[in-house]
Amino acid sequence: MVGHISDFGLAKIFFGDKLNYSTNQSSSLGLRGTVGYAPPEYGMGSELSTKGDVYSYGILLLEMFIGKRPTDERFKEGLSIRNFVEAALPERMIEIIDPILLQERVRRGTIADIILSGNNLRNDRHFWCLTSILHIGLACSFESPSERMDMSDVVIKLCSIRNKLYPTRLRREVQT
Repeated sequence: MVGHISDFGLAKIFFGDKLNYSTNQSSSLGLRGTVGYAPPEYGMGSELSTKGDVYSYGILLLEMFIGKRPTDERFKEGLSIRNFVEAALPERMIEIIDPILLQERVRRGTIADIILSGNNLRNDRHFWCLTSILHIGLACSFESPSERMDMSDVVIKLCSIRNKLYPTRLRREVQT
């Protein structure tokens, strides 16, 4: 019941092996993903799809950056990891981010400075990047498959975030 990278790409595995797949065969594909990472449409009998894989990826992004699994006991009675993040952004983002990701900023005193001074978190480059990544996770994990972001757009956005966070690194790579 633990999500692994191998959970992503179920649609590709399924469609690539469709000729050899028999409904009489016992297969882990019958599980259709890991609880908490499988999209809602799979529970309603929908076929495996790349949009389902996008959903799983979005949930993983949210999990990685807030440090809570989608199966956490707090996510009950209509509250999900997605609702939890969506309700907190952007004003309460600092409350939901995994404290491990904030340790370096805390050591340098910048989080306390930002909170105490009332500065807008959007002016901080690192917090902007974290918020942007969480927004990607939300865009990937919409309940409706048609509303989910395409993975090609996810890659473009993630690269853009990386380039804004490390602009000089990009220039150094181009020069070499």
